[in-house]
Amino acid sequence: MKARSSSPAITLAVVLLGFLTLPMSMSGTTVAVPLIGADLGASGGALQWVVTGYFLMASSFMLVAGSLGDLLGRRRVYLAGALVYAGGMLGGAFAPGILVLDVLRSITGVGAAGVMAGGGAILATTFTGPSRTRAFAAMGTIAGVGLALGPSLSGWLVGAVGWRATFGIFAAAGLALIVGAMFMAESRAAARPRLDRTGVVSFIGGLALVMLGITRSAQTGWANAQVVLLIAAGIALLVVFVLAERRTAHPVLDLTLLRNRRFMGWLLAAVAMVTGFGGILSYLPSYLQGASGASAGEAGLMMLMPTAPVLFMPALGGRLVNRGVPPRAVITFALLLIAAGNAWLTVLRPGAGALELAGPLVSVGVGMGLSAGLIDAQAMGQVPAARAGMASGLLNTVRGGTQTLVMALFGSLLIGLLQARLGSAALAGQVATGKLTGGDHAFLADQLTEVWRVILYAVAGLGAVAALAVSALVAPPRRTADASTSADPGTAAGPGTAAGAGGPADAGSARPVGAGRIAGRA
Repeated sequence: MKARSSSPAITLAVVLLGFLTLPMSMSGTTVAVPLIGADLGASGGALQWVVTGYFLMASSFMLVAGSLGDLLGRRRVYLAGALVYAGGMLGGAFAPGILVLDVLRSITGVGAAGVMAGGGAILATTFTGPSRTRAFAAMGTIAGVGLALGPSLSGWLVGAVGWRATFGIFAAAGLALIVGAMFMAESRAAARPRLDRTGVVSFIGGLALVMLGITRSAQTGWANAQVVLLIAAGIALLVVFVLAERRTAHPVLDLTLLRNRRFMGWLLAAVAMVTGFGGILSYLPSYLQGASGASAGEAGLMMLMPTAPVLFMPALGGRLVNRGVPPRAVITFALLLIAAGNAWLTVLRPGAGALELAGPLVSVGVGMGLSAGLIDAQAMGQVPAARAGMASGLLNTVRGGTQTLVMALFGSLLIGLLQARLGSAALAGQVATGKLTGGDHAFLADQLTEVWRVILYAVAGLGAVAALAVSALVAPPRRTADASTSADPGTAAGPGTAAGAGGPADAGSARPVGAGRIAGRA
Protein backbone atom coordinates (compact mmCIF):
# COMPACT_ATOMS: atom_id res chain seq x y z
CA MET A 1 0.00 0.00 0.00
CA LYS A 2 1.34 3.39 -0.91
CA ALA A 3 0.94 6.52 1.15
CA ARG A 4 2.69 9.06 -1.04
CA SER A 5 4.81 9.27 -4.14
CA SER A 6 8.54 9.73 -3.96
CA SER A 7 11.51 9.78 -6.25
CA PRO A 8 13.29 6.39 -6.27
CA ALA A 9 16.57 8.31 -6.46
CA ILE A 10 15.81 10.15 -3.20
CA THR A 11 14.75 6.91 -1.54
CA LEU A 12 17.96 5.20 -2.63
CA ALA A 13 20.12 8.10 -1.44
CA VAL A 14 18.52 8.15 2.04
CA VAL A 15 18.79 4.37 2.49
CA LEU A 16 22.41 4.38 1.32
CA LEU A 17 23.26 7.15 3.79
CA GLY A 18 22.03 4.88 6.57
CA PHE A 19 24.13 1.96 5.38
CA LEU A 20 27.16 4.26 5.22
CA THR A 21 26.67 5.89 8.61
CA LEU A 22 26.00 2.86 10.79
CA PRO A 23 29.18 0.87 9.99
CA MET A 24 31.26 4.00 10.46
CA SER A 25 29.70 4.84 13.81
CA MET A 26 30.29 1.32 15.08
CA SER A 27 33.91 1.41 13.90
CA GLY A 28 34.37 4.76 15.59
CA THR A 29 33.10 3.42 18.89
CA THR A 30 35.48 0.44 18.71
CA VAL A 31 38.41 2.78 18.12
CA ALA A 32 37.24 5.07 20.92
CA VAL A 33 36.93 2.37 23.62
CA PRO A 34 40.36 3.04 25.22
CA LEU A 35 39.66 6.78 25.37
CA ILE A 36 36.17 6.20 26.76
CA GLY A 37 37.62 3.96 29.46
CA ALA A 38 40.24 6.55 30.42
CA ASP A 39 37.70 9.38 30.45
CA LEU A 40 35.00 7.58 32.44
CA GLY A 41 37.31 5.47 34.61
CA ALA A 42 35.88 2.21 33.24
CA SER A 43 37.34 -1.13 32.27
CA GLY A 44 36.45 -4.79 31.79
CA GLY A 45 32.94 -5.91 30.92
CA ALA A 46 31.30 -2.56 31.60
CA LEU A 47 33.57 -0.86 29.10
CA GLN A 48 33.26 -3.63 26.52
CA TRP A 49 29.47 -3.33 26.68
CA VAL A 50 29.81 0.01 24.87
CA VAL A 51 30.39 -2.09 21.75
CA THR A 52 28.74 -5.38 22.71
CA GLY A 53 25.46 -3.80 23.87
CA TYR A 54 25.00 -1.95 20.60
CA PHE A 55 25.73 -5.05 18.54
CA LEU A 56 23.56 -7.41 20.58
CA MET A 57 20.52 -5.12 20.56
CA ALA A 58 20.86 -4.35 16.86
CA SER A 59 21.01 -8.05 15.97
CA SER A 60 18.17 -9.00 18.31
CA PHE A 61 15.75 -6.35 17.01
CA MET A 62 16.40 -6.77 13.26
CA LEU A 63 13.67 -9.34 12.61
CA VAL A 64 11.14 -7.57 14.80
CA ALA A 65 11.88 -4.22 13.13
CA GLY A 66 11.42 -5.77 9.70
CA SER A 67 8.10 -7.40 10.63
CA LEU A 68 6.87 -4.18 12.21
CA GLY A 69 7.67 -2.44 8.93
CA ASP A 70 5.33 -4.81 7.07
CA LEU A 71 2.66 -4.15 9.69
CA LEU A 72 3.00 -0.44 10.47
CA GLY A 73 4.86 0.90 7.43
CA ARG A 74 8.47 0.48 6.32
CA ARG A 75 9.18 4.21 6.08
CA ARG A 76 7.70 4.69 9.55
CA VAL A 77 9.99 2.04 11.04
CA TYR A 78 13.00 3.51 9.21
CA LEU A 79 12.10 6.97 10.56
CA ALA A 80 11.57 5.67 14.09
CA GLY A 81 14.89 3.83 13.92
CA ALA A 82 16.67 6.99 12.77
CA LEU A 83 15.09 8.98 15.62
CA VAL A 84 16.18 6.43 18.24
CA TYR A 85 19.64 6.12 16.68
CA ALA A 86 20.22 9.88 16.60
CA GLY A 87 18.90 10.31 20.13
CA GLY A 88 21.08 7.50 21.46
CA MET A 89 24.21 8.89 19.82
CA LEU A 90 23.48 12.42 21.07
CA GLY A 91 22.78 11.20 24.59
CA GLY A 92 25.99 9.15 24.51
CA ALA A 93 27.96 12.28 23.72
CA PHE A 94 26.88 13.72 27.09
CA ALA A 95 26.90 10.50 29.16
CA PRO A 96 28.25 11.23 32.66
CA GLY A 97 29.31 7.66 33.42
CA ILE A 98 29.84 4.22 31.91
CA LEU A 99 26.50 2.74 33.04
CA VAL A 100 24.51 5.55 31.40
CA LEU A 101 26.62 5.20 28.26
CA ASP A 102 26.03 1.42 28.18
CA VAL A 103 22.26 1.93 28.34
CA LEU A 104 22.34 4.58 25.63
CA ARG A 105 24.51 2.40 23.38
CA SER A 106 21.99 -0.44 23.71
CA ILE A 107 19.18 1.96 22.79
CA THR A 108 21.23 3.15 19.81
CA GLY A 109 21.48 -0.46 18.65
CA VAL A 110 17.68 -0.74 18.64
CA GLY A 111 17.53 2.32 16.41
CA ALA A 112 20.15 0.87 14.09
CA ALA A 113 17.98 -2.24 13.69
CA GLY A 114 15.10 -0.09 12.45
CA VAL A 115 17.30 1.75 9.96
CA MET A 116 18.91 -1.38 8.49
CA ALA A 117 15.86 -3.66 8.38
CA GLY A 118 13.63 -0.85 7.20
CA GLY A 119 16.14 0.27 4.59
CA GLY A 120 16.47 -3.15 2.98
CA ALA A 121 12.68 -3.58 2.85
CA ILE A 122 12.21 -0.11 1.35
CA LEU A 123 14.63 -0.92 -1.47
CA ALA A 124 12.89 -4.24 -2.13
CA THR A 125 9.49 -2.56 -2.47
CA THR A 126 10.72 0.47 -4.41
CA PHE A 127 12.72 -1.28 -7.12
CA THR A 128 12.13 -4.34 -9.27
CA GLY A 129 14.09 -6.33 -11.86
CA PRO A 130 17.51 -5.01 -12.92
CA SER A 131 16.85 -1.77 -11.00
CA ARG A 132 16.55 -3.78 -7.79
CA THR A 133 19.82 -5.58 -8.54
CA ARG A 134 21.59 -2.25 -9.09
CA ALA A 135 20.07 -0.76 -5.93
CA PHE A 136 21.20 -3.63 -3.72
CA ALA A 137 24.61 -3.62 -5.39
CA ALA A 138 24.89 0.05 -4.48
CA MET A 139 23.86 -0.80 -0.93
CA GLY A 140 26.60 -3.42 -0.76
CA THR A 141 29.12 -0.94 -2.14
CA ILE A 142 28.20 1.79 0.33
CA ALA A 143 28.29 -0.65 3.24
CA GLY A 144 31.74 -1.62 1.97
CA VAL A 145 32.81 2.01 2.03
CA GLY A 146 31.77 2.21 5.68
CA LEU A 147 33.58 -1.04 6.41
CA ALA A 148 36.78 -0.08 4.60
CA LEU A 149 37.05 3.57 5.57
CA GLY A 150 35.22 3.50 8.90
CA PRO A 151 38.14 2.55 11.16
CA SER A 152 40.53 5.10 9.68
CA LEU A 153 38.02 7.96 9.33
CA SER A 154 36.41 7.36 12.71
CA GLY A 155 39.83 6.90 14.28
CA TRP A 156 40.91 10.25 12.84
CA LEU A 157 37.76 11.93 14.18
CA VAL A 158 38.25 10.45 17.64
CA GLY A 159 41.88 11.60 17.66
CA ALA A 160 41.03 15.07 16.33
CA VAL A 161 37.92 16.06 18.27
CA GLY A 162 37.48 13.37 20.94
CA TRP A 163 34.97 10.58 21.34
CA ARG A 164 32.14 12.80 22.60
CA ALA A 165 32.27 15.12 19.61
CA THR A 166 32.53 12.11 17.31
CA PHE A 167 29.31 10.74 18.80
CA GLY A 168 27.76 14.16 18.14
CA ILE A 169 28.84 14.04 14.49
CA PHE A 170 27.14 10.70 14.01
CA ALA A 171 24.04 12.05 15.77
CA ALA A 172 23.97 14.80 13.13
CA ALA A 173 24.15 12.11 10.43
CA GLY A 174 21.16 10.47 12.12
CA LEU A 175 19.32 13.79 11.86
CA ALA A 176 19.98 13.76 8.12
CA LEU A 177 18.36 10.30 7.96
CA ILE A 178 15.31 11.66 9.77
CA VAL A 179 14.92 14.53 7.32
CA GLY A 180 15.47 12.28 4.32
CA ALA A 181 12.90 9.75 5.52
CA MET A 182 10.25 12.48 5.30
CA PHE A 183 10.60 12.40 1.52
CA MET A 184 10.28 8.63 1.05
CA ALA A 185 7.12 6.81 0.04
CA GLU A 186 5.33 4.65 2.59
CA SER A 187 4.52 0.99 1.97
CA ARG A 188 3.15 -1.82 4.14
CA ALA A 189 1.37 -5.12 3.82
CA ALA A 190 -2.29 -4.87 2.81
CA ALA A 191 -3.51 -6.48 6.06
CA ARG A 192 -2.83 -4.87 9.44
CA PRO A 193 -3.21 -7.65 12.03
CA ARG A 194 -2.55 -7.37 15.76
CA LEU A 195 1.06 -7.38 16.90
CA ASP A 196 2.41 -10.81 17.86
CA ARG A 197 3.58 -9.76 21.33
CA THR A 198 4.55 -13.27 22.43
CA GLY A 199 6.69 -13.69 19.34
CA VAL A 200 8.35 -10.29 19.80
CA VAL A 201 9.26 -10.83 23.45
CA SER A 202 10.39 -14.46 23.10
CA PHE A 203 12.50 -13.80 19.99
CA ILE A 204 14.26 -10.69 21.30
CA GLY A 205 14.86 -12.24 24.71
CA GLY A 206 15.95 -15.63 23.38
CA LEU A 207 18.34 -14.32 20.74
CA ALA A 208 19.83 -11.70 23.07
CA LEU A 209 20.48 -14.26 25.83
CA VAL A 210 22.06 -16.78 23.44
CA MET A 211 24.34 -14.16 21.86
CA LEU A 212 25.26 -12.74 25.26
CA GLY A 213 26.21 -16.21 26.45
CA ILE A 214 28.28 -16.85 23.33
CA THR A 215 30.01 -13.50 23.71
CA ARG A 216 30.89 -14.17 27.36
CA SER A 217 32.20 -17.63 26.49
CA ALA A 218 35.17 -16.06 24.73
CA GLN A 219 36.24 -14.60 28.10
CA THR A 220 35.16 -17.25 30.61
CA GLY A 221 35.04 -20.50 28.63
CA TRP A 222 32.05 -22.60 27.58
CA ALA A 223 31.85 -24.54 30.87
CA ASN A 224 31.25 -21.38 32.91
CA ALA A 225 27.93 -21.68 34.82
CA GLN A 226 26.77 -18.22 33.77
CA VAL A 227 27.42 -18.97 30.10
CA VAL A 228 25.54 -22.27 30.29
CA LEU A 229 22.61 -20.63 32.07
CA LEU A 230 22.38 -17.76 29.58
CA ILE A 231 22.47 -20.04 26.55
CA ALA A 232 20.01 -22.53 28.07
CA ALA A 233 17.54 -19.75 28.95
CA GLY A 234 17.92 -18.25 25.49
CA ILE A 235 17.28 -21.59 23.78
CA ALA A 236 14.19 -22.15 25.95
CA LEU A 237 12.79 -18.78 24.90
CA LEU A 238 13.51 -19.53 21.23
CA VAL A 239 11.61 -22.81 21.58
CA VAL A 240 8.69 -20.82 22.98
CA PHE A 241 9.04 -18.48 20.00
CA VAL A 242 8.82 -21.32 17.45
CA LEU A 243 5.80 -22.84 19.18
CA ALA A 244 4.08 -19.46 19.34
CA GLU A 245 4.78 -18.68 15.66
CA ARG A 246 3.25 -22.00 14.60
CA ARG A 247 -0.01 -21.19 16.38
CA THR A 248 -0.57 -17.51 15.63
CA ALA A 249 -2.25 -16.32 12.44
CA HIS A 250 0.06 -13.31 12.05
CA PRO A 251 3.54 -14.23 13.33
CA VAL A 252 6.64 -12.07 13.61
CA LEU A 253 8.40 -14.75 11.53
CA ASP A 254 6.22 -16.69 9.11
CA LEU A 255 7.87 -20.11 9.39
CA THR A 256 6.57 -21.10 5.95
CA LEU A 257 9.10 -18.62 4.60
CA LEU A 258 11.78 -21.08 5.67
CA ARG A 259 10.28 -23.74 3.38
CA ASN A 260 11.38 -21.70 0.40
CA ARG A 261 14.45 -23.65 -0.71
CA ARG A 262 16.02 -20.81 -2.67
CA PHE A 263 15.44 -18.22 0.05
CA MET A 264 17.13 -20.55 2.53
CA GLY A 265 19.99 -20.91 0.09
CA TRP A 266 20.58 -17.17 0.10
CA LEU A 267 20.38 -17.12 3.90
CA LEU A 268 23.07 -19.81 4.00
CA ALA A 269 25.13 -17.71 1.60
CA ALA A 270 24.97 -14.82 4.08
CA VAL A 271 26.14 -17.13 6.87
CA ALA A 272 29.01 -18.46 4.75
CA MET A 273 30.09 -14.97 3.71
CA VAL A 274 30.29 -13.68 7.29
CA THR A 275 31.96 -16.88 8.54
CA GLY A 276 34.71 -16.61 5.94
CA PHE A 277 35.45 -12.98 6.72
CA GLY A 278 34.50 -12.30 10.35
CA GLY A 279 37.49 -13.91 12.04
CA ILE A 280 40.01 -12.26 9.73
CA LEU A 281 38.44 -8.84 10.18
CA SER A 282 38.29 -9.13 13.98
CA TYR A 283 41.55 -10.87 14.87
CA LEU A 284 44.09 -10.49 12.07
CA PRO A 285 45.07 -6.91 13.07
CA SER A 286 46.08 -8.23 16.52
CA TYR A 287 48.20 -10.96 14.90
CA LEU A 288 49.92 -8.48 12.60
CA GLN A 289 50.79 -6.20 15.50
CA GLY A 290 51.70 -8.92 18.00
CA ALA A 291 53.44 -11.63 15.98
CA SER A 292 54.71 -9.56 13.06
CA GLY A 293 55.56 -6.38 14.93
CA ALA A 294 53.53 -4.10 12.68
CA SER A 295 52.36 -0.77 14.00
CA ALA A 296 48.65 -0.03 14.33
CA GLY A 297 48.85 2.14 11.21
CA GLU A 298 50.64 -0.55 9.21
CA ALA A 299 48.12 -3.16 10.29
CA GLY A 300 45.29 -0.83 9.30
CA LEU A 301 46.76 -0.32 5.85
CA MET A 302 47.17 -4.07 5.36
CA MET A 303 43.53 -4.58 6.32
CA LEU A 304 42.57 -2.45 3.33
CA MET A 305 43.45 -5.44 1.14
CA PRO A 306 40.43 -7.52 2.22
CA THR A 307 38.13 -4.51 2.70
CA ALA A 308 38.90 -2.25 -0.27
CA PRO A 309 37.48 -4.69 -2.89
CA VAL A 310 34.10 -4.35 -1.15
CA LEU A 311 34.02 -0.78 -2.47
CA PHE A 312 33.55 -1.77 -6.09
CA MET A 313 32.92 -5.51 -6.41
CA PRO A 314 29.19 -5.35 -5.49
CA ALA A 315 28.58 -3.16 -8.55
CA LEU A 316 30.46 -5.66 -10.71
CA GLY A 317 28.40 -8.53 -9.32
CA GLY A 318 25.18 -6.67 -10.10
CA ARG A 319 26.38 -5.87 -13.61
CA LEU A 320 27.21 -9.51 -14.27
CA VAL A 321 23.75 -10.63 -13.15
CA ASN A 322 21.98 -7.96 -15.20
CA ARG A 323 23.95 -9.11 -18.25
CA GLY A 324 22.74 -12.65 -17.90
CA VAL A 325 25.25 -14.41 -15.67
CA PRO A 326 23.23 -16.64 -13.31
CA PRO A 327 23.34 -15.42 -9.70
CA ARG A 328 23.95 -19.04 -8.71
CA ALA A 329 27.24 -19.03 -10.62
CA VAL A 330 28.33 -15.68 -9.16
CA ILE A 331 27.58 -16.58 -5.53
CA THR A 332 29.16 -20.03 -5.81
CA PHE A 333 32.33 -18.53 -7.27
CA ALA A 334 32.36 -15.79 -4.61
CA LEU A 335 32.01 -18.21 -1.70
CA LEU A 336 34.62 -20.58 -3.11
CA LEU A 337 36.95 -17.60 -3.51
CA ILE A 338 36.47 -16.70 0.17
CA ALA A 339 37.19 -20.30 1.16
CA ALA A 340 40.28 -20.41 -1.08
CA GLY A 341 41.50 -17.13 0.38
CA ASN A 342 41.29 -18.56 3.90
CA ALA A 343 43.24 -21.66 2.86
CA TRP A 344 45.81 -19.50 1.05
CA LEU A 345 46.20 -17.29 4.14
CA THR A 346 47.94 -20.19 5.86
CA VAL A 347 51.11 -18.67 4.36
CA LEU A 348 50.80 -16.39 7.39
CA ARG A 349 54.01 -16.22 9.39
CA PRO A 350 55.75 -13.82 11.79
CA GLY A 351 57.20 -10.96 9.79
CA ALA A 352 55.08 -11.63 6.70
CA GLY A 353 54.77 -8.49 4.59
CA ALA A 354 52.01 -7.02 2.49
CA LEU A 355 53.22 -8.71 -0.71
CA GLU A 356 53.04 -12.18 0.83
CA LEU A 357 49.54 -11.63 2.20
CA ALA A 358 48.12 -9.65 -0.71
CA GLY A 359 46.93 -12.68 -2.68
CA PRO A 360 44.86 -14.36 0.03
CA LEU A 361 43.53 -11.15 1.54
CA VAL A 362 42.45 -9.70 -1.80
CA SER A 363 40.83 -13.02 -2.71
CA VAL A 364 38.73 -12.92 0.45
CA GLY A 365 37.85 -9.29 -0.22
CA VAL A 366 36.79 -9.90 -3.82
CA GLY A 367 34.61 -12.82 -2.73
CA MET A 368 33.05 -10.64 -0.04
CA GLY A 369 32.40 -7.83 -2.49
CA LEU A 370 30.75 -10.06 -5.08
CA SER A 371 28.49 -11.52 -2.36
CA ALA A 372 27.63 -8.28 -0.58
CA GLY A 373 25.08 -6.76 -2.94
CA LEU A 374 23.94 -9.98 -4.57
CA ILE A 375 22.61 -11.85 -1.53
CA ASP A 376 20.02 -9.27 -0.48
CA ALA A 377 18.73 -8.64 -4.00
CA GLN A 378 18.26 -12.31 -4.78
CA ALA A 379 16.85 -13.27 -1.37
CA MET A 380 14.31 -10.45 -1.45
CA GLY A 381 13.30 -11.56 -4.94
CA GLN A 382 12.11 -14.87 -3.50
CA VAL A 383 9.42 -13.44 -1.19
CA PRO A 384 6.20 -11.49 -1.76
CA ALA A 385 6.25 -7.74 -1.23
CA ALA A 386 4.00 -8.20 1.82
CA ARG A 387 6.86 -10.04 3.56
CA ALA A 388 9.68 -7.71 2.44
CA GLY A 389 10.27 -6.25 5.90
CA MET A 390 10.24 -9.67 7.54
CA ALA A 391 12.71 -11.03 4.99
CA SER A 392 15.02 -8.01 5.31
CA GLY A 393 14.95 -8.26 9.10
CA LEU A 394 15.70 -11.97 8.97
CA LEU A 395 18.65 -11.43 6.63
CA ASN A 396 20.17 -8.80 8.91
CA THR A 397 19.49 -10.92 11.99
CA VAL A 398 21.28 -13.87 10.41
CA ARG A 399 24.26 -11.72 9.47
CA GLY A 400 24.50 -10.06 12.87
CA GLY A 401 24.02 -13.30 14.78
CA THR A 402 26.60 -15.07 12.64
CA GLN A 403 29.12 -12.27 13.19
CA THR A 404 28.63 -12.55 16.95
CA LEU A 405 29.04 -16.32 16.81
CA VAL A 406 32.13 -16.12 14.58
CA MET A 407 33.83 -13.56 16.83
CA ALA A 408 33.16 -15.64 19.93
CA LEU A 409 34.10 -19.00 18.40
CA PHE A 410 37.21 -17.68 16.67
CA GLY A 411 38.42 -16.15 19.94
CA SER A 412 37.54 -19.26 21.95
CA LEU A 413 39.36 -21.51 19.49
CA LEU A 414 42.43 -19.30 19.52
CA ILE A 415 42.57 -19.33 23.31
CA GLY A 416 41.69 -23.02 23.68
CA LEU A 417 44.26 -24.26 21.16
CA LEU A 418 46.92 -21.95 22.57
CA GLN A 419 46.19 -23.08 26.11
CA ALA A 420 46.71 -26.71 25.03
CA ARG A 421 50.11 -25.72 23.65
CA LEU A 422 51.23 -23.25 26.32
CA GLY A 423 49.64 -24.77 29.41
CA SER A 424 48.39 -21.44 30.72
CA ALA A 425 44.93 -19.94 30.17
CA ALA A 426 46.10 -16.45 31.13
CA LEU A 427 49.07 -16.55 28.75
CA ALA A 428 46.90 -18.00 25.98
CA GLY A 429 44.44 -15.13 26.34
CA GLN A 430 47.22 -12.56 26.10
CA VAL A 431 48.84 -14.20 23.06
CA ALA A 432 45.49 -14.56 21.26
CA THR A 433 45.00 -10.79 21.47
CA GLY A 434 48.51 -10.02 20.23
CA LYS A 435 50.29 -9.51 23.56
CA LEU A 436 53.32 -11.75 23.16
CA THR A 437 55.10 -10.57 26.30
CA GLY A 438 54.82 -13.57 28.64
CA GLY A 439 57.82 -15.50 27.36
CA ASP A 440 60.05 -16.05 24.32
CA HIS A 441 58.52 -13.82 21.64
CA ALA A 442 59.64 -15.98 18.71
CA PHE A 443 58.26 -19.15 20.35
CA LEU A 444 54.93 -17.52 21.19
CA ALA A 445 54.64 -16.08 17.67
CA ASP A 446 55.23 -19.52 16.16
CA GLN A 447 52.60 -21.08 18.41
CA LEU A 448 50.07 -18.39 17.52
CA THR A 449 50.82 -18.88 13.84
CA GLU A 450 50.27 -22.64 14.01
CA VAL A 451 46.93 -22.14 15.75
CA TRP A 452 45.90 -19.59 13.14
CA ARG A 453 46.68 -22.08 10.38
CA VAL A 454 44.54 -24.78 11.98
CA ILE A 455 41.57 -22.42 12.25
CA LEU A 456 42.03 -21.05 8.73
CA TYR A 457 41.99 -24.55 7.25
CA ALA A 458 38.82 -25.32 9.21
CA VAL A 459 37.13 -22.12 8.00
CA ALA A 460 38.20 -22.87 4.41
CA GLY A 461 36.75 -26.38 4.58
CA LEU A 462 33.46 -25.19 6.02
CA GLY A 463 33.32 -22.44 3.40
CA ALA A 464 33.82 -24.87 0.52
CA VAL A 465 31.07 -27.17 1.80
CA ALA A 466 28.75 -24.19 2.31
CA ALA A 467 29.43 -22.95 -1.24
CA LEU A 468 28.37 -26.29 -2.70
CA ALA A 469 25.28 -26.40 -0.48
CA VAL A 470 24.30 -22.88 -1.54
CA SER A 471 24.76 -23.80 -5.19
CA ALA A 472 22.38 -26.72 -4.77
CA LEU A 473 19.78 -24.74 -2.82
CA VAL A 474 19.58 -21.70 -5.13
CA ALA A 475 19.47 -23.77 -8.32
CA PRO A 476 16.33 -23.05 -10.38
CA PRO A 477 13.71 -25.81 -10.36
CA ARG A 478 13.77 -28.33 -13.16
CA ARG A 479 11.26 -27.60 -15.89
CA THR A 480 9.09 -30.31 -17.32
CA ALA A 481 6.59 -30.47 -20.12
CA ASP A 482 3.80 -30.06 -17.58
CA ALA A 483 4.02 -26.52 -16.21
CA SER A 484 2.08 -27.58 -13.15
CA THR A 485 4.95 -29.79 -12.06
CA SER A 486 7.67 -27.18 -12.50
CA ALA A 487 7.13 -25.42 -9.20
CA ASP A 488 9.95 -25.43 -6.75
CA PRO A 489 9.21 -28.08 -4.13
CA GLY A 490 10.92 -25.87 -1.63
CA THR A 491 8.25 -23.22 -2.02
CA ALA A 492 5.22 -25.06 -0.84
CA ALA A 493 1.97 -23.16 -0.84
CA GLY A 494 1.51 -20.96 2.14
CA PRO A 495 1.88 -17.37 3.20
CA GLY A 496 5.32 -15.88 2.90
CA THR A 497 6.48 -18.13 0.07
CA ALA A 498 7.35 -17.11 -3.45
CA ALA A 499 7.35 -18.89 -6.72
CA GLY A 500 10.49 -20.83 -7.42
CA ALA A 501 10.61 -19.78 -11.04
CA GLY A 502 13.95 -19.99 -12.74
CA GLY A 503 14.86 -18.07 -15.85
CA PRO A 504 14.21 -14.41 -15.12
CA ALA A 505 14.79 -14.88 -11.41
CA ASP A 506 18.24 -16.19 -12.15
CA ALA A 507 18.93 -13.17 -14.28
CA GLY A 508 18.29 -10.92 -11.34
CA SER A 509 14.93 -9.72 -12.59
CA ALA A 510 12.57 -11.81 -10.53
CA ARG A 511 9.29 -10.31 -9.45
CA PRO A 512 7.80 -11.81 -6.31
CA VAL A 513 4.54 -13.62 -6.73
CA GLY A 514 1.67 -11.60 -5.35
CA ALA A 515 3.71 -8.42 -5.24
CA GLY A 516 1.26 -6.53 -7.43
CA ARG A 517 2.33 -3.03 -8.34
CA ILE A 518 5.10 -2.22 -5.91
CA ALA A 519 5.06 1.22 -4.35
CA GLY A 520 7.50 3.58 -5.97
CA ARG A 521 8.48 1.10 -8.67
CA ALA A 522 11.48 2.35 -10.65
